[in-house]
Amino acid sequence: MTMYGCFMIDLQGLRALVAVDRAGSVVAAAEQLGYTPSAVSQQVKKLERDLDAALLERRGRGVLLTQRGRALAVEGRELLDGLERLESLGAGTSRASAPLRIASFSTATRGLIGPVLRRLHDEDLAVSATVTGVDPIDGMEMVATGVADLAVVHNWNSVPLVTPAHVATEHVCRDEADIVLSTRHPLAALDEIDRADLVDERWASTPRGAICHEALMRIFADLGTVPRVVAEDPDFGSLIELARQDVAIALVPRLGRSDLPDGVVARPLADHSQVRDISVAYRRSMAESTGIRTAVRLLLEAGARIAPTTA
Repeated sequence: MTMYGCFMIDLQGLRALVAVDRAGSVVAAAEQLGYTPSAVSQQVKKLERDLDAALLERRGRGVLLTQRGRALAVEGRELLDGLERLESLGAGTSRASAPLRIASFSTATRGLIGPVLRRLHDEDLAVSATVTGVDPIDGMEMVATGVADLAVVHNWNSVPLVTPAHVATEHVCRDEADIVLSTRHPLAALDEIDRADLVDERWASTPRGAICHEALMRIFADLGTVPRVVAEDPDFGSLIELARQDVAIALVPRLGRSDLPDGVVARPLADHSQVRDISVAYRRSMAESTGIRTAVRLLLEAGARIAPTTA
C-alpha cells in the first residue's frame, strides 16, 4: 500500500490497472502479469472499492478505462517506475534475491546469452538469471510490461523494432544473414548473390509474423514480387537441413549459427542488405540495478568479441 493524495493505494491493484491500460484488455494483462483474468479483475475491483470510483467500463466483450482510470494509470505508471528505481538502488551491490529474467531470441541465446550465463556462474558475480526464448517483438513487450527484466532483441534495417519511451536499449553487435543453399544449387558457385537472381527460388523460412520472416519478405520489396515460401519452421537448423536436401534455400543469420553440414554453403547477398542490429533492452527505471548493469556489461563484451565474425 502507498499514499495517493489522501487515499491509500493498493499497489497490486494499481499494477493490474496499469497492465490493463498497456495491454488493452484484462486477458492480455493477465498473460503479462502471470495471473488469471479473474484475479486481475478482482484486483482492479478492490482498487475501485478503495477509491470509490469506477476505473473500468465494459464495452462489448472487452473493457475500457474510464477517464478517472486513465488518469490513475498514467500517474500509477510513473509511481511504479519510481518504486522500481528505489528498489534497484536499495539493492545496491548485494546478492540479488530473485533471478534476473532475460528474454532472448534463439540465435542470441546460443551466440551471446550462453557465454554470459557461464561468466555469471564462473565469476560468482552475485547475479543469477533465467532465460526465455521469444521473438524480439515479444521480448520487447515483455520488458516494457515488466514480465522480463532484460531482453536481447534484433532490429533489421528493413524491419524496424519499436522501442517504448520507458525502455532503454544499448547496441551489442551487428549480424549479417546469408543465403544458405545446397552445394548442388547453381547459385552455390557464386561468391555473392544478387537479389534479382533469387526471385524464382523456393524458400524455407521462419513462421509468418516473426521478424526474420518479414526481413525475407522485404528482400523483394522493390522487385515487385514476394518469395515463394514452401516450408516454415522456427528452428534455423531445420531450414538448413531443407537447404541441404535441396528442397529450398533459406535466409539464415550468422549469429549463433552452427557449423554448416557437408553439402551446404552460405553466400552473402551482393548488396549486403540483410543486416540486423543486436541490442539489449531494459526499463529505464532499472538502469541502476546491479543485475542489469552486470548483464549488460557482459553482453557488450561478448558482442565486441564476436563482431568481427558477424559484421
